[in-house]
Amino acid sequence: MIDQPIPIILASASPRRSELLKQAGFSFTVVPSTIEETRTETAPGQLAEDLAFQKANDVYETVKGNYTDQDFMVIGADTIVYYDGEVLGKPADEQEAFDMLKLLSDRTHQVYTGLAIILKKDGEKQIHLLHERTDVTFYPISDEELKDYIATGDPLDKAGAYGIQGAFAVHVKEIKGDYNNVVGLPLARLYQTIKH
Repeated sequence: MIDQPIPIILASASPRRSELLKQAGFSFTVVPSTIEETRTETAPGQLAEDLAFQKANDVYETVKGNYTDQDFMVIGADTIVYYDGEVLGKPADEQEAFDMLKLLSDRTHQVYTGLAIILKKDGEKQIHLLHERTDVTFYPISDEELKDYIATGDPLDKAGAYGIQGAFAVHVKEIKGDYNNVVGLPLARLYQTIKH
């Protein structure tokens, strides 16, 4: 079990992030951010950190009134897929999902997850921002295989139009870095950061 002296709030509605935190032994509550994210940074690592911070800070400001006499922590995360200078977010529709996956087929791309940890400690607001990068290489994927995968609906709520932990795993040739980062939460990095 994680030694956890203060309440933790996850500023994300992602079931995958919740699952990872549970696996690691964290107890937490989920309070999704409701803000419209705005892109300000251009470098992918900084962009992921900034988007994570926007979500975490929104939730921090929303819930801080519930913790007037108590320390607490908000964890925000944002995952982006990056290829050849372009950020690939969640696809707008099936055609965009197809175009994204076609672009990534038989190539290596980067997955960045930004983490924003906002801590209220002794009445002070502390902010820690970091990001993790993982390189992912796909095998060549036929149009037929792409269409079959897109028909499942799985890609439509995921950055880069794929989920590595589902049926799409059969197309992943190689991963360099943290697998959990590609799922959406660099768990080990998070743990190492907050245990100090």
